[in-house]
Formats: sequence, structure tokens, C-alpha cells
Amino acid sequence: MRTFVASAKRADSRWHVIDAKDQVLGRVSTLAARLLQGKHKVIYTPFIDTGDHVVIVNAASVKLTGRKEDQKIYRHHSGFEGGLREERAAVVRKRQPIRLVEEAVRGMLPKTKMGDAMYRKLKVYAGADHPHAAQQPRHIEVA
Repeated sequence: MRTFVASAKRADSRWHVIDAKDQVLGRVSTLAARLLQGKHKVIYTPFIDTGDHVVIVNAASVKLTGRKEDQKIYRHHSGFEGGLREERAAVVRKRQPIRLVEEAVRGMLPKTKMGDAMYRKLKVYAGADHPHAAQQPRHIEVA
């Protein structure tokens, strides 16, 4: 008997919409990472990108539990000496609300070229509108 191995060409890619309004950041991002990797499919193969496209709307109103709004720190580096910048989650939410969701999902994906390809399938919007209606996305509820 032969072993079935999925191919990226045969894996049909669907579109999903997740509404993050008043949802916990971790629950939204784990669901998105799971859909991006394709772990919800029967043909999931770890070394082949069989994942779907994910659109997350209302990212500006995602919830952080506990005292993370004041204690969680987002860091980025310019590449120059002394170029480390640190911001609290409350400041990041005011300046770039989609960054909260993007970094949470990115941290849950593989740190490889395939992980980069999965991350490119993620679309995050601060408001309720998105330009992907033509793809007929399916709405997913966060449990």
C-alpha cells in the first residue's frame, strides 16, 4: 500500500474571516495560526504548506488578559548600535493596533521559509471592513 503525501498544488486554499472584537488575543491568534498551517485539514503534512488564507477584522478591539496591557513589552531593533526600541502594549495599541495580532500569530508559526509563506496569507484589519469579499470567505467563531 502506498503512503499518501499531500502536494501544495492539490491542496485547495480557502479563505476564513475571524472577528476579533472583544475576543482574547491568544485565542484568536492560536485559531489563526492553526488555519494558516492547515492543521485543521485531513491532508495536513508538516513539511508542505497546505494552509488557508485568514482575514482578521476588528483587531483594534482585541482583549489582553490580566495586566498585559501595562506589562507586555514589544521590542524592535533598527539594526544600528543602541537601536533597540521598547513599547508597552497600550502604546502599541494606540499607534498600530494590528501589530498586536500580527506579532502574536507570527510567533506561533514555524521560523522557516514556509512559515514566512504562511504569514503572508494573514491579513489583519483594525476595523470591521476588509477588501476580500470576492474570495467568499467563511466566518469562523472563536471558541
